[in-house]
Amino acid sequence: MLVSLNSLSSLSIFLILLTFSGISALLLLHPRVPLRFVRIHIGVVALPPLFSLLTLLNTTNPNLNGIVGLWSLDSLAWLMAFFVLSIGLIIQRFSERYLMGDRHYRKYFTLFTFTTSAAAITWLSGDLRLMVISWGVTLIGLTLLIRLNSSWKVARSAARVSARIFTLSWFALLFAVIWLFYITGQWQLSVVLTNDNLALLGAWEKTGINLLIVLAVIIPAAQWPFQRWLVESVVAPTPVSAIMHAGLVNAGGIILTRFSPLFNGDVASIVLLIFASISVLIGSGISLVQVDYKRQLVGSTIGQMGFMLIQCALGAYIAAIIHLVLHGLFKATLFLQSGSVVRRSEDSPLINERSSKLWIVAGWILGLLVAVAFWLVAPGDGYQLISALILGWSLSISWKQLVAYGKGRMGRIAGFFLLGGATFVYFIMHDLFYELLYTTVFHSAQPPMLVVIIVICLLLFGSVIGTRIARNPSSASFAVLYFWLIRLGEAKPKSVESHPSYLKLFLSEGGNK
Repeated sequence: MLVSLNSLSSLSIFLILLTFSGISALLLLHPRVPLRFVRIHIGVVALPPLFSLLTLLNTTNPNLNGIVGLWSLDSLAWLMAFFVLSIGLIIQRFSERYLMGDRHYRKYFTLFTFTTSAAAITWLSGDLRLMVISWGVTLIGLTLLIRLNSSWKVARSAARVSARIFTLSWFALLFAVIWLFYITGQWQLSVVLTNDNLALLGAWEKTGINLLIVLAVIIPAAQWPFQRWLVESVVAPTPVSAIMHAGLVNAGGIILTRFSPLFNGDVASIVLLIFASISVLIGSGISLVQVDYKRQLVGSTIGQMGFMLIQCALGAYIAAIIHLVLHGLFKATLFLQSGSVVRRSEDSPLINERSSKLWIVAGWILGLLVAVAFWLVAPGDGYQLISALILGWSLSISWKQLVAYGKGRMGRIAGFFLLGGATFVYFIMHDLFYELLYTTVFHSAQPPMLVVIIVICLLLFGSVIGTRIARNPSSASFAVLYFWLIRLGEAKPKSVESHPSYLKLFLSEGGNK
């Protein structure tokens, strides 16, 4: 494809702005630069996401799309660059006061800027070498952010765990890329994924490469059995936990979307479905049994990333991109609000149990009808089937919380309109993303229907078993399941400081008195 001047110019401007952000971040490290320079730095950091947004809005112009050297400029690339950098900007603005007084204040902003910049470069990369290198830099930056307070042994331990497991993920992606180059002789991703080059791959070679890619994506997504790094990362500053959801934890959906013509309904898809389904059940369980707010969010993230990978395995890549963007925004917001969470002990309002049960049953019927209607649109489509299940279940739960448990008639009416408004906003955003990404994202074949049914049965079985055990909390099965989920959601003993050093000092001083 011939390189147009407009696309080259837009890329050049974006890289220049990204370079200015890096220089600004490095200036912060100099002790003579006053801390109030952080505000200027945040203003400089705002320029790349603003420019990427303007470019994204004009991606319908064919002159702004195409391959430019090592770069792949399309709507997906600019969307991910805008997503990563804009969330990074918001979190840096939040951190300006949140981390004020921390002795690693300057280092934090520098690491943060370079990590988000490397992530943006990763998703703009059209060359496999640049993609692997920039993704490795992103993982190193995330590890250093977890280890920001290096004098704290718990932070060092969590960083070591993350570094080891990230190394495994990175090498899996590296070997997959080298294997592709060995067969096709090409580094350009768009050339590698042409039909002629894909035809060069034997069945076992394709399966091997796809399994390596699956391993590379389930690790940063904290899928079972690799969820430990995310569980232990809660010791990092809260803004670091928030930025993990900006194209880092959810990077698996982007990588699989980029490799989608290769990752197309083979054994690797079935493996991904199984691991993601197990992770959905485990993550949901962890979020239910944990009392620590950040660990509840971690469990929720494990489950949500499992749903995202299920969507990828079913070939619904546009749905996966929508999921990862909306989930990233939502979960980053929850992490930034975690310091304001206050548990107030107050009496629960009286609820008319008989009336609420009738409304709950009405919600189940409504969810079932909507799910069946949605599925009948394409009864042979595996993604439509599992989407119908998720849609019906989500609608019934939302109806229960917003309508069935509403306070009186006005409460139920308000809940009904809130639910309708949320549904309206969702469909608008879905149509917007679909129109934006339809010509960019590959639409792959579905895995066998039998596999889809097995996954659905697995999710339903786990949900039913969990519900039955929860109804009988005095049973031995409940105790076993409860403590098993507690153990999965807790860090290893050596990564937990049971008696903080400042308390030891305080107690020793009190004893001497």
